[in-house]
Amino acid sequence: MKKLKKKWGVTSNFQMIIIFIAFSITGSLTLIVKRYLFELIGITTDTSLFIIIPLYLLSIIPIYFSLLIIVGTLMGQHKFFWAFGKKSLSKFKRKK
Repeated sequence: MKKLKKKWGVTSNFQMIIIFIAFSITGSLTLIVKRYLFELIGITTDTSLFIIIPLYLLSIIPIYFSLLIIVGTLMGQHKFFWAFGKKSLSKFKRKK
């Protein structure tokens, strides 16, 4: 736990608990939002996996990181989650 606190720049155990709760809530909310999004665009269990899998991958990343910033901000950890989101999303960029 000390290594993670140092790596993330977190000062208290309470802050770590808040961060872990925010991650948990965000993961659950992402699946709920994805389900409603797929229902909205008409994706069902009968839809081909060749359509579902790319749509899932393309939708889950922006949904997750958007919700992570929103939930983190509501829990008073905007600075941490903004930096975490930027660092994580930068890993998706092409390297020159």
